[in-house]
Amino acid sequence: MNKVVKNADEAIQGIRDGMTIMLGGFGLCGIPENSISSIVKAGIKELTCISNNAGVDDFGIGLMLQSKLVKKMISSYVGENAEFERQLLSGELEVELLPQGTLAERCRAAGAGIPAFYTPAGFGTEIAEGKETREFEGKQFIMEKAFESDFAIVKAWKGDTDGNLIYKATARNFNPMMAMAGKITIAEVEELVEPGELEPNFIHTPSIFVNRIFQGVDYEKRIEQRTISQNK
Repeated sequence: MNKVVKNADEAIQGIRDGMTIMLGGFGLCGIPENSISSIVKAGIKELTCISNNAGVDDFGIGLMLQSKLVKKMISSYVGENAEFERQLLSGELEVELLPQGTLAERCRAAGAGIPAFYTPAGFGTEIAEGKETREFEGKQFIMEKAFESDFAIVKAWKGDTDGNLIYKATARNFNPMMAMAGKITIAEVEELVEPGELEPNFIHTPSIFVNRIFQGVDYEKRIEQRTISQNK
């Protein structure tokens, strides 16, 4: 099975209005920049996006929000995006905020075939409203369901044409779990090599989870918050 596609435009074929998609990365690190740009260019709308955060105003998922393509965001952190805030407060955007560990576990559970799990995070808060609760050894837990997503779109440092992936540093957050969780997984990589060129012990996502792969171009790799020391 040939998994290699030419570019992001070809990779996102089949993503349609109203679908649920996962978008990997942590902050602006390890996000599928090329695929996001192609979704914006294609004008695919009414999307439910599962992502750790919502990008910034002019980059990442922020570009999708600017173009009014997102119907609902499921995230754990959204503090860097003024357009996100505006759409939320105006009622234009539906938002489900989750503890970061819950978000990660709902991704992992989907990839592992686990339909639901119990977590103490969020019990007694708005997060627990409408959800089943249960007591274990005197402590209260919320039942959280695994995510269901039509596509998972991830970004890796290196990949081979079979679909094996290696992530670098912080980009390893969320990308490996999401790669396992989508019905169809798209991987964009900085470097695409032939099978056998990746050290097997360093592979983070095995090829069995990846359906489409391509070598991306022109990565900006922006820094969300630049912090430098002050001279005294």
